[in-house]
Amino acid sequence: MKHFVQITDFSVEEIQATLKLTEELKTHRLKTPKILDQESWGLLFYKSSTRTRVSFEVGVQELGANAIVLNSQSTQIGRGETIKDTAKVLSRYLHGLVIRAYDHSVVTEFAEHATMPIVNGLTDFNHPCQILTDIYSILERYSPKEVNLQALEGKKVVFLGDTASNMANSWILAAAYLNFELILAGPDGFEPKHSVLKALKDSNLTARHSFTNDAMAATENADVLYTDVWVSMGDENEAEARKATMKNYQVNEALLKNAHKDALFLHCLPAHLNEEVTQGVIEGAHSIVYDQAENRLHTQKAVMAQLKALR
Repeated sequence: MKHFVQITDFSVEEIQATLKLTEELKTHRLKTPKILDQESWGLLFYKSSTRTRVSFEVGVQELGANAIVLNSQSTQIGRGETIKDTAKVLSRYLHGLVIRAYDHSVVTEFAEHATMPIVNGLTDFNHPCQILTDIYSILERYSPKEVNLQALEGKKVVFLGDTASNMANSWILAAAYLNFELILAGPDGFEPKHSVLKALKDSNLTARHSFTNDAMAATENADVLYTDVWVSMGDENEAEARKATMKNYQVNEALLKNAHKDALFLHCLPAHLNEEVTQGVIEGAHSIVYDQAENRLHTQKAVMAQLKALR
């Protein structure tokens, strides 16, 4: 059974096919084929959500399936039922399940026992739907005639801030898998963790990233600047300390000016204005954050359609 728990679960050829389908589904949204006709897909949330909840629910419906939204605390999981039992039972009812969780092992354990496709809608380790969306969003600017992964070759992506976060991990895996340059710029203590380095090794990938404390040097002639919130869900008790530690990694006008003149700014949202990014940058001409947010819908529809084709 094919799942989408991290980006390496799809072959490079399958990623290219998914990106091509994303473009088709976006261009012809009003004529979306009912690829999941008469199916039922579950959306299981351990974490609150805006973009993941709405984009997946709309996407499932546009593909012709029923969307069943589940909160972990309103199911028997919240009362102690094992993930193994839940996965086996839900596999008898559903044709696929999207999970947004804190602990990455929740998603991997579901994938181990389910007989339906499992889609990782975000964990504290990585966010494969978002990184695939980000890659698509970059390619539709740099390769508008035909969304092609080859357009990533030679591009320099810089991730600033908490480079031990789930989005940084997602970029680390993507850079190694899809062969482009990634520079991580952040403070000591927030460099990539052992878990993502182990994931690279387990996937037989050679790291394509470097880490630095120097944000200005990192962003020189960069093609893409990327950041995320400094305080993720579950880290609220460290909020003030994190903000103080990361203040030198704010994406601001000076860093943007240091990048390539046609550089793109991305943020997976929600953003905290004038913390990790200035209002001028996120609302400026280089920002594609709202295109990026829209593209979650189209990319995730393509992922579900690809999983249907690979059953």
